[in-house]
Amino acid sequence: METNGHGHHKLTVGGLLVTLGIIYGDIGTSPLYVLKAIIDKAVITEDVILGGLSCIFWTLTLQTTIKYVLLTLNADNNGEGGIFSLYTLVRRRAKWLVVPAILGGSALLADGVITPPLSVASAIEGLRIFDPKINTIPIILAILCVIFIFQSLGTSVVGKAFGPLMLIWFTMLAVLGAFSLSTAPDVLRAINPYYAYNLLVNTSGGFWFLGSVFLCTTGAEALYSDLGHCGKENIRISWVFVKSTLLLNYFGQGAWLLSKQGTTLNGVNPFFAIMPEWFLYTGITISTVAAIIASQALISGSFTLISEAVRLGLWPKVKLMFPSNMKGQLYVPSINRLLWLGCVGVLFYFKESSNMEGAYGLAITLTMMMTTILLAFYLFYRKSTALWIVIAFLVVYVAIEGAFMAANLLVKFMHGGWVSLILVLSISFVMYVWLRANQIKRQVTEFVKIDRFVDPLKVLSEDKSIARYATHLVYMTSAERVDEIESKIMFSIFEQNPKRADIYWFVHVDTTDAPHTMEYKVETLATNDVYKITFRLGFRVDLRINMMFKKVIDEMSKNKEVDITSRYASLREQNINGDFKFVVIEKFLSYENEFPPNDQFIMDTYFTIKGYTASEAQWFGLDSSSVIVEKVPMVLDPVENVKLVRQK
Repeated sequence: METNGHGHHKLTVGGLLVTLGIIYGDIGTSPLYVLKAIIDKAVITEDVILGGLSCIFWTLTLQTTIKYVLLTLNADNNGEGGIFSLYTLVRRRAKWLVVPAILGGSALLADGVITPPLSVASAIEGLRIFDPKINTIPIILAILCVIFIFQSLGTSVVGKAFGPLMLIWFTMLAVLGAFSLSTAPDVLRAINPYYAYNLLVNTSGGFWFLGSVFLCTTGAEALYSDLGHCGKENIRISWVFVKSTLLLNYFGQGAWLLSKQGTTLNGVNPFFAIMPEWFLYTGITISTVAAIIASQALISGSFTLISEAVRLGLWPKVKLMFPSNMKGQLYVPSINRLLWLGCVGVLFYFKESSNMEGAYGLAITLTMMMTTILLAFYLFYRKSTALWIVIAFLVVYVAIEGAFMAANLLVKFMHGGWVSLILVLSISFVMYVWLRANQIKRQVTEFVKIDRFVDPLKVLSEDKSIARYATHLVYMTSAERVDEIESKIMFSIFEQNPKRADIYWFVHVDTTDAPHTMEYKVETLATNDVYKITFRLGFRVDLRINMMFKKVIDEMSKNKEVDITSRYASLREQNINGDFKFVVIEKFLSYENEFPPNDQFIMDTYFTIKGYTASEAQWFGLDSSSVIVEKVPMVLDPVENVKLVRQK
């Protein structure tokens, strides 16, 4: 798959195939259970059949096609998608927009914990056709382990492996649906929205059908989250094919159901009922493979989501890996492990797919509502869309998604939906803690003008009474302004074991909104004595500061901007380069603090979680053999009025 200079994936046959394998597993396997869930144990009637099909058709059209495929995919951040990418585009318009971003992102991650075990369980439980007493849990657990191990190979490899299988799956959907539909083409009248209205308004308890109808579009958010993995054009073109096959199969199932009016399903799944008997075993096998693949969409989307959250300061700094040289290919080991643990927990708690259905779909409705809010701001402020159109968009989609939310919440909450909400609240709590803690840290970080220290640094460099600490001493700094530096760094150099070096380097990493930027700028504060380097790196660029810094030094040396030769006489004669030492300052919460209980709780939680995440040196990709880590206390609000009495 190719990408253009902006990181967008070009429309190619290979790209379309990878897209099928990565993002359509969830929404693509919905025919397995949607109509079965709508009919459930009720008596089959024409009103329910046509009304359910009408709701499915218009949900896929309004929610998936118009909102996501046509509108939301346009809100890309240099080719990247997802709710945090959308938030990045509008965050400067209102500070409170971080709330829908956090809630939406947390809900999407929560759904990523529930979708894999549900999809796999639904598939493997099909084995009970052959052995009703089979214990499926060990098989499901083994498959989940394989799926999450497979993630380290990258979504490109995953997509290439799953793409052909999903192509077979969607082709099967279309053929089976078209064959069944030919027996009762009159079912196509369900396209008329009147039948959806009739079901929801005139049928007793009809509104609650929306909880089951919503399952047909639960994978829509993955189309946007995985934009960076596949590209806009690949998603749009492939969606035409995918939607056509889905509708053919849904209406094919509806045609079969019309012949069963006045009866109940009695455990029969309409999806398998439309299969010819001779094809049944093959169909079950293909369906099982497709259901397993369904877990992939939200897993790869979760990786994208976390990378965005880290960049925005809403998640701990975790290691991000890029398995291939293709833009958009991403793997996050810590999130892979957390998702796996969550999936295993859901599996052992619910045990059966029928029990998991109560927790499924509730969280994703929240994500969709939050996306609607952020998209409205994007349309108005970034696309200059007329206000009345934006208001109409909000009214329509808040009404649709609000109805889905109400139906899911009231029907599913006591049947497992509370698990989804606990996951959402837990993830939101971590994001809030990280957001608030970073705000507090910024308030207490003291910056000073660096030019005040240039001459003292030159004097220190020439002070032979102090042992040389390193030829090149490199400090990582958070100071965004070129003319500023943290006071703690100056304290480290001059007062905390004075560090004499021949050349002092201050390195700052500026993460840009553009995903693949790789630029740097050098400020010469004193030739051959003091320099400041600012790297401007995209949020999807692998941080390898050690390697990048050496590249900059080599270029400066070739241009005669700096002399990096060792200052030791014996080594200088042999033209050997001097040694480099990196210093990373890590903060810890000082005991000398006295501040409100809320902030105390936030910072205690922050540093507790931080203890389990990557160190600053690991985050920046520094060589551990040349890194010195200094711990400095962070004093937020010093204790005052210490009652201490001196005795004579």
